Amino acid sequence: MPTSMLDLFRVLSAFSPARVDLKDAPWEPYVDWAIGQGLAPLAAYNLEYRLGLCGAPQWAKDRLLSIYQGIANDNVMKLVNFKRSVDDLEGRRIVLLGAASFAESLYPHVAFRPVIDLRLLVPPKDVDPLTAWLRRAEFKPEAGVPAPSGERVLSDTRTTIFIHGAVLSDPAHDAELFTRSLKLKVYGPSMLRLELEDALLVHVHLMARAGFDVPMLEFIDLRELVLGAPSMGGDYSRAPNAAVVLERAARFGVERALWSSLGVVERLFPETAEAVARLRPSLSFPVRELLERAVVTPVSQVGRTSAFRGGETLRQVLTGG
Repeated sequence: MPTSMLDLFRVLSAFSPARVDLKDAPWEPYVDWAIGQGLAPLAAYNLEYRLGLCGAPQWAKDRLLSIYQGIANDNVMKLVNFKRSVDDLEGRRIVLLGAASFAESLYPHVAFRPVIDLRLLVPPKDVDPLTAWLRRAEFKPEAGVPAPSGERVLSDTRTTIFIHGAVLSDPAHDAELFTRSLKLKVYGPSMLRLELEDALLVHVHLMARAGFDVPMLEFIDLRELVLGAPSMGGDYSRAPNAAVVLERAARFGVERALWSSLGVVERLFPETAEAVARLRPSLSFPVRELLERAVVTPVSQVGRTSAFRGGETLRQVLTGG
């Protein structure tokens, strides 16, 4: 059987890919799609250093490798510049969310995970003070970037920073996130990252809030969170506590977002099935059927380039908004 897009995606998004013959793979549609989905750096590394003579055409290797080199430089520039901007901040609680936290806690090399923007969570009263502080580092308000949830958006023309005063629907739940957060000393004394279970739930909540119109890369993030970052040895390198995840998902109101996200990640990565089974919340049959048809099946289509329709309705269904 010819190699499908799904087969190619699974091989090139693995951290330890099996050596396979890929000469009959659909390289032309894959390369364009992978670049748009943030998958090019990891795919390039696997082709260049892990898979050897797998039959990939040289043009595909060269194009993906050029993206890898660019992302490596861009990530380092963004993260070093950000560290310089916040390194002297003391006595604050700033949680680094998403890509910037995941790039070094879930991925074996920081270049594997493009950091398109930086997302920070602070107590509501600290949004304005942090905005003022970052202005000292040449970050200015960015009026042209959408901020659908009311977050502040700043940019120094190279890096965009989103400052969230809340991520969950209940301020008490946001306060819990800070209480359990872990020190992230590499960025200074005020920087934190979410505990593993909270990171997983916030991640699926933010994907659901976007109507799951997110890069496929975010499901690799979720794969590693679900599996407990087995390629690493840091804060997230342990199995998530299923009882804790399920209890918090119910309290945070993100059970449907969690169920849907886990359904997608299991379809994309069958090796997650056992971990997904432990973390999947119990929902009624009609709700499961709705989510399976409206979310899991369309979102898990590898190679999809059109926008996921019905995003606003989906966000209301999943988040209760």
